[in-house]
Amino acid sequence: MTIRKVLGGVAMAALVVTGLAGTSASAEETKLRIQTHYAPESVSGKLAQQYVDNVQAMSNGEIQIEMFFSSSVVKSVETFDAAATGILDCDMTGGAYQTGKNPAFQFVGDIMGGYDTPYQQLSWLYYGGGIDAAAELYNKFGMELIGWWVYGQESFASTKPIAKVDDFKDWKFRSPPGLETKIFEKLGAKPIVMDFTEVFTALESGIIDGSDISAIANNKSMGVYDLPKVKYANYPGFHSMPSDHLACNKAKFDSMPAHHQRIMKVAMESLALRTALTFEKANAEAAAALREQGVTLSEWSAEEKAKFREAALSAWGDFATTDEAKALVESHTAYLKQLGLVK
Repeated sequence: MTIRKVLGGVAMAALVVTGLAGTSASAEETKLRIQTHYAPESVSGKLAQQYVDNVQAMSNGEIQIEMFFSSSVVKSVETFDAAATGILDCDMTGGAYQTGKNPAFQFVGDIMGGYDTPYQQLSWLYYGGGIDAAAELYNKFGMELIGWWVYGQESFASTKPIAKVDDFKDWKFRSPPGLETKIFEKLGAKPIVMDFTEVFTALESGIIDGSDISAIANNKSMGVYDLPKVKYANYPGFHSMPSDHLACNKAKFDSMPAHHQRIMKVAMESLALRTALTFEKANAEAAAALREQGVTLSEWSAEEKAKFREAALSAWGDFATTDEAKALVESHTAYLKQLGLVK
C-alpha cells in the first residue's frame, strides 16, 4: 500500500467522523413540561402517556416530554396560565376551564347541544374552519392550540327517569357552572353547582335527583350507579361532549423546529382517533353491564334531542358576549347546518 493510499484513507475516515459529529451536533432538541388533569391509571391518562411515547419515538428522541398527571404542579384551572407564563410549557386539560377569560372558550371546550359524535366535532375543527378560529382565540392569550381529543357524549346518572325533555321539569341535578346551567334552566330543570366530591352524598340524601359527571363508562367506574337510588341513565348521551385540548406556550412552540411542530400536531390527530375509538368501546361495554345490573338506559329520540339542541342554541346566543365567542358560534351553527343537525 502506498503512502498516498494510506493518507487518502485517513482523510476519508476523518471526513466520515467529522460528518457524523456534525450530524450529532445539528440534531435539534425540544424539552417540554406538560400537565394533564387525568390520573396516570385512568383510560385518558394512559392515552396521554401513549401520545408522549409516540412523539418521543417519532422524533427519534429529539422531543423529550416531562408529563405531570393529576394536576400535580398547579390546579387544573391554572394549567393554561402556568403554560402561558412559562411555569409549564403545555396545557393538556380543556378550554372550558378558561371561560372566565373569554366566553369563547366555552365553544372550543364544551359545545353543549352541538354535535352527535366526536367525529363530527373533530371534523369541524379540522375541516370546518375551526382550527383557524380557535387559533386566533388561543394566540390572543399567548398560547398555540395543538389539537383536541374528544371522548364522546356524556350521560346523566339519575334517581328519576330522564327519557324526554319534559322529565327535566323541576329535576334537581349537579351541574358545572356556566352555559349548562343556562340551558337547563330554559328546560325547567334546577341545576345546582357543586363539586364532584359532594355528588354521592347529595344523591343518597335526595338533595339532588341526578348528576352530570362524565361519559357512562367513567360514571360506572366511579361507582355512581351502585348507589341504591340511582337506577336511571341516558345512553348514548346528547347534552355535553367536552373537547380536551393540548395547547402550548406560543413562544415556545414557535421556537421549535418545523418537523417537531408537525410531529406534535399529527400525533394529536392520532390521539383524537384512539380516544374516540377507545371510549366508543368502553361506553358500549358499560351500557351493557348497567342494563344487566337493572339500570334503565333511555335512548332519546331525534325529536327530543332536537328540542334540547334548540334550547342549547338559544343559550349559545346569550352566552356569546364577545366578538370571538360570536364568531365561533356562527362557525359552529353554519357547520351544524351543513351536517343537517340544525335547520
